[in-house]
Amino acid sequence: MEQLEFKFDTQLLIDGENLDEDEIHDYIDEHFKGDSLLVVGDDTLIKIHFHTNEPWLVLEYGQSIGDIYDVVVENMQRQQEGLKG
Repeated sequence: MEQLEFKFDTQLLIDGENLDEDEIHDYIDEHFKGDSLLVVGDDTLIKIHFHTNEPWLVLEYGQSIGDIYDVVVENMQRQQEGLKG
Protein backbone atom coordinates (compact mmCIF):
# COMPACT_ATOMS: atom_id res chain seq x y z
CA MET A 1 0.00 0.00 0.00
CA GLU A 2 1.22 3.51 -0.82
CA GLN A 3 2.72 5.46 2.07
CA LEU A 4 1.22 8.89 2.66
CA GLU A 5 3.64 11.79 2.80
CA PHE A 6 1.78 13.28 5.78
CA LYS A 7 -0.18 10.73 7.77
CA PHE A 8 -1.90 12.62 10.60
CA ASP A 9 -5.05 14.64 9.98
CA THR A 10 -4.82 17.22 12.78
CA GLN A 11 -7.79 19.39 13.74
CA LEU A 12 -8.33 21.71 16.67
CA LEU A 13 -10.07 24.83 17.88
CA ILE A 14 -8.20 27.69 19.54
CA ASP A 15 -10.03 30.00 21.91
CA GLY A 16 -8.19 33.24 22.57
CA GLU A 17 -7.98 36.99 22.14
CA ASN A 18 -6.67 39.01 19.20
CA LEU A 19 -6.19 35.89 17.09
CA ASP A 20 -5.33 36.56 13.44
CA GLU A 21 -6.10 33.74 11.03
CA ASP A 22 -3.63 35.04 8.42
CA GLU A 23 -0.77 35.22 10.94
CA ILE A 24 -1.59 31.74 12.27
CA HIS A 25 -1.78 30.32 8.75
CA ASP A 26 1.55 31.86 7.79
CA TYR A 27 3.26 30.68 11.01
CA ILE A 28 2.12 27.08 10.50
CA ASP A 29 2.99 27.18 6.80
CA GLU A 30 6.50 28.49 7.51
CA HIS A 31 7.38 26.40 10.58
CA PHE A 32 5.75 22.97 10.15
CA LYS A 33 5.92 20.38 7.40
CA GLY A 34 2.54 19.33 6.03
CA ASP A 35 -0.25 20.05 3.58
CA SER A 36 -4.00 20.70 3.29
CA LEU A 37 -3.75 23.62 5.72
CA LEU A 38 -6.97 25.45 6.58
CA VAL A 39 -7.14 28.21 9.19
CA VAL A 40 -10.52 29.91 9.61
CA GLY A 41 -12.21 31.95 12.28
CA ASP A 42 -12.17 35.34 13.94
CA ASP A 43 -10.21 37.14 16.63
CA THR A 44 -11.52 34.89 19.44
CA LEU A 45 -11.95 31.44 17.82
CA ILE A 46 -9.83 29.70 15.18
CA LYS A 47 -10.28 26.28 13.56
CA ILE A 48 -7.17 24.57 12.22
CA HIS A 49 -7.05 21.60 9.86
CA PHE A 50 -3.60 20.32 8.83
CA HIS A 51 -2.02 17.12 7.54
CA THR A 52 1.37 16.54 9.16
CA ASN A 53 3.66 13.87 10.61
CA GLU A 54 4.18 15.91 13.80
CA PRO A 55 0.75 16.88 15.14
CA TRP A 56 2.14 17.59 18.61
CA LEU A 57 4.00 20.62 17.23
CA VAL A 58 0.76 22.12 15.91
CA LEU A 59 -0.95 21.44 19.26
CA GLU A 60 1.92 23.08 21.18
CA TYR A 61 1.75 26.12 18.94
CA GLY A 62 -2.02 26.37 19.31
CA GLN A 63 -1.78 26.16 23.09
CA SER A 64 0.87 28.90 23.07
CA ILE A 65 -1.57 31.40 21.51
CA GLY A 66 -4.81 30.36 23.21
CA ASP A 67 -6.72 27.52 24.81
CA ILE A 68 -7.05 24.46 22.54
CA TYR A 69 -10.00 22.08 22.55
CA ASP A 70 -11.96 19.72 20.28
CA VAL A 71 -8.62 18.18 19.30
CA VAL A 72 -8.77 15.40 16.71
CA VAL A 73 -5.72 13.55 15.39
CA GLU A 74 -6.47 10.75 12.96
CA ASN A 75 -3.95 8.39 11.39
CA MET A 76 -4.88 8.55 7.71
CA GLN A 77 -2.30 5.87 6.82
CA ARG A 78 -4.18 3.34 8.96
CA GLN A 79 -7.47 4.49 7.48
CA GLN A 80 -6.09 3.99 3.96
CA GLU A 81 -5.13 0.43 4.96
CA GLY A 82 -8.70 -0.25 6.14
CA LEU A 83 -7.87 0.00 9.84
CA LYS A 84 -9.27 2.27 12.53
CA GLY A 85 -7.46 5.62 12.26
